[in-house]
Amino acid sequence: MERTIPKARTESTQPRLEPMLDLEWSQAIELPRTVASATRPSDIRRAWVHRAPEDLVVALYRASSGMHGEIPAPWWLRAVVEGRLESRELGFRIEDRISGLLGRRPGWEFVPWAADGESGYWEFMPSERGASGHSIPTTVLNTSRHDGWIDLLPAHSSSTPAPIAVAGFAGLRSRLGEFEAVR
Repeated sequence: MERTIPKARTESTQPRLEPMLDLEWSQAIELPRTVASATRPSDIRRAWVHRAPEDLVVALYRASSGMHGEIPAPWWLRAVVEGRLESRELGFRIEDRISGLLGRRPGWEFVPWAADGESGYWEFMPSERGASGHSIPTTVLNTSRHDGWIDLLPAHSSSTPAPIAVAGFAGLRSRLGEFEAVR
């Protein structure tokens, strides 16, 4: 009895490799475990997106987001790719100016564990569980949503309110008394 031997494939026998951009991107934004003790944004700038040449970071972001739309990324990278922010370094300076202002004021705490890829945010702790009884404190975070680069989420207890666009660093500094008044 003769066995039937299957015919060889006429296609290439080379393995078909597909880029694993999702994995590559998640590794690019991954922060070390030590970020939990960070007290300012510069303490968490340890991922590949913070250290690699900016043109490579932008290229990988474009390739990764081109396949799936919006992907986790720092606010400044989205702004750089959109052509609205000159550089990653300028984004770092914006974060550092906010850090210099809020880090010296009583009641403000830096929260390093933001969403994947993000730069952390600042919370005004006296606005949480104060006289007004809010369960979520006033929050300042960076954004690529507008060219002031700063959003404020008022202290609240139920659904998250719409962010308030702050007119840049000068706008934040001039309105801090108003933002800190909610307790």
